[in-house]
Amino acid sequence: MTASIQTLGANEVALSVRGLSISLPKGMERAFAVENISFNLKRGEILCIIGESGSGKSVTANTIMGLLPKVIPVSAGAIHLDGTAIVGASPEQLRDLRGRVVSMIFQDPLSALNPLMTVGEQVTEVMAAHNVGTSASRRSRALELLTEVGLPDPELMYHQYPFRLSGGQRQRVMIAMALALEPKILIADEPTTALDVTTQAQILKLIRDIQRRKGMSVMFITHDFGVVAEIADSVVVMEKGHIVEQGSAEQVLKAPRHPYTQRLVAAVPHLSGRDRAHEDAAPAKPVIRVEGLVKTYRSSGVFFGKKRIVTAVNDVSFDLAPGRTLGIVGESGSGKSSLGRLLIKLMDGDGGRILFDGHDIAKLSEGAFRPLRPRIQMIFQDPFASLNPRSTIGQILTVGPVAHGTPYAQAREEARALLSHVGLDAGAFGRYPHEFSGGQRQRIGIARALMFKPKLLIADEAVSALDVSIQAQILKLLDQIQRETGVAMIFITHDLRVASQISDEIAVMQKGRIVERGPPSQIFLDPQSAYTRELVAAIPGERVNTAPATASNS
Repeated sequence: MTASIQTLGANEVALSVRGLSISLPKGMERAFAVENISFNLKRGEILCIIGESGSGKSVTANTIMGLLPKVIPVSAGAIHLDGTAIVGASPEQLRDLRGRVVSMIFQDPLSALNPLMTVGEQVTEVMAAHNVGTSASRRSRALELLTEVGLPDPELMYHQYPFRLSGGQRQRVMIAMALALEPKILIADEPTTALDVTTQAQILKLIRDIQRRKGMSVMFITHDFGVVAEIADSVVVMEKGHIVEQGSAEQVLKAPRHPYTQRLVAAVPHLSGRDRAHEDAAPAKPVIRVEGLVKTYRSSGVFFGKKRIVTAVNDVSFDLAPGRTLGIVGESGSGKSSLGRLLIKLMDGDGGRILFDGHDIAKLSEGAFRPLRPRIQMIFQDPFASLNPRSTIGQILTVGPVAHGTPYAQAREEARALLSHVGLDAGAFGRYPHEFSGGQRQRIGIARALMFKPKLLIADEAVSALDVSIQAQILKLLDQIQRETGVAMIFITHDLRVASQISDEIAVMQKGRIVERGPPSQIFLDPQSAYTRELVAAIPGERVNTAPATASNS
């Protein structure tokens, strides 16, 4: 493999990485973030680098950009960027290359964009930093870029602040900034991970179209083989700082040679046309019944002369039986998370009923609802943000039950048993959240929710930020827990593949309304709504045959 890399001529290679090793500080789980890795990015090619968290993907990208922190230095190897040596280059040289020769799109555009600067200011700043053009020409170029990346009303967008934009729009702004100086190489670090399927499909198409039109080379970092199938020309697979396999996208996807690559491919969730099987043929009385639920947001101020009124949840009704899972899917802004927050009483609705345990909890005050709160628990999207960094896992798991009257000794024993149940060792009880991986922290979040023996679990994007292999483990764990305890679950997700794996029934939301509801076999194999068909068609790497015969082959 290495020999074939070295035979490429200098004019064919936009980026060359040779024998790169990056040391980690002492006391870490391994000595090197990446060790002795070599690969080429050819001109006009899209190269996908894939691997789980901790594999070294982002460290490699940051090294190429010259953004490595000093605590993890390059200990060996060379990087040549369009013929220029990066390792050992001065800060001035690196600044000159950034934006002009190589640009980067980051995973989280909200944290990467300056909240105090308008979109237009941030795009023109890239040109100003390299002394390109006049103020008027930069503004004209910025508007041209905002149009090119598909943002509506570029003149209006030019004056917007990032918080006013959706996730997909912010990502388009990041792409516009990256393209401002027409670089030869574009590095995209997980740019679609947190996006819904239609926005993800749009961003992938946008990157591919721009790459072909401008002849750019693209290094695309991802942990999703569905994305690889959509966009890659060639693939590099990384595991724990080493390259374990590389080749064409077709070869790696269809005939992976390394066991790690095979495991990653096998872990990718695929649309399931099968409905979940249950031992009990007829479900019991509903745990929760929602009738005509409404939530409207009103802006407190005036926005360009108009007061903004958005109906986030609009006349939503459903019921859910014990031991069953209702998947809530839809794009960003469809009302999924608002619905979840209404059900757990993190905010009050404007109309409708939520019948739980014989009570209409929609009308209950916080004090009246407090005794019922342990029976409805939530698993959050970001377990690190939802776990107290100053408390041990034992304290996190026991503080709630103790506050509701459970003796500490009993709560401690139940917590230890639950940690074992979710696949963590006994030593986890005395450790802190930062000592665990993302997948382990999500297991802790599940254990915390189960400490109250709830009747209803609400999982809000609980696996969207996890690697596919960890995601598969968490989905299997949730399915096992549900079958053992009979807990009802509402599973909110933007990933239809995940929803098809775990849901008994799926509700598709658009602009606050449920536009279609049914079992996976209907939603994915015979969707009735045009919107549902658009969502299914946008799933990366999936080519769904909607003919009825597919169900028998699923």
